[in-house]
Amino acid sequence: MHHFAFPISDGPLVAGIDEAGRGPLAGPVVAAAVVLGEGAPAGLDDSKKLTAARRAKLEERIRETCAFGIGVVEPEEIDRLNILVATMVAMTRAMALLCEALGLCEALGAERTQALIDGNMTPHGRSPAWRWPARAIVGGDGSEPAISAASIMAKEWRDAMMRQAALDHPHYGWERNKGYGSKEHMEALRLHGPSPLHRRSFAPVAQASLAL
Repeated sequence: MHHFAFPISDGPLVAGIDEAGRGPLAGPVVAAAVVLGEGAPAGLDDSKKLTAARRAKLEERIRETCAFGIGVVEPEEIDRLNILVATMVAMTRAMALLCEALGLCEALGAERTQALIDGNMTPHGRSPAWRWPARAIVGGDGSEPAISAASIMAKEWRDAMMRQAALDHPHYGWERNKGYGSKEHMEALRLHGPSPLHRRSFAPVAQASLAL
């Protein structure tokens, strides 16, 4: 959570939202919601198109100049909800924390903030707590700077979580593969079985559990 260091306008606010970690076999799904500040960095783009060094530098500038909220849904909840719903819940949590960072109560936040979401669907009707006007934009992480900023924030935040998790679960190479099903990760899953951070509802993890 981050508080604005400058006044926010009285007009409508546009929040960009994106997620990281829908596809991995382990770790959380993380969503970021970002309202760009006046000093927001130039050169924002889809996080996947940026080098790691450029992404890290942009993330630092976004933290300094923008308001943001980060929503996290852990593997146990992903297994309970399914990954699509879990992603929508992560986006909802990110928006609620963004409104808090902006100093807006939920009702005022819902009135003043519009969400632009990367992809082809919004959490409306998929996450019970979602209450903001929202528009889905396919390829938005490359065309809308606020979504690009959210894409960078979500990826950097999740990557840091996976590097930390790798210290407690060193077998799987998460510091390199971030929980995705790389050859190294699949082999470790076969040898050691799933960790508490694996998504049991994902087929390769379920198969590894049965094989032990």
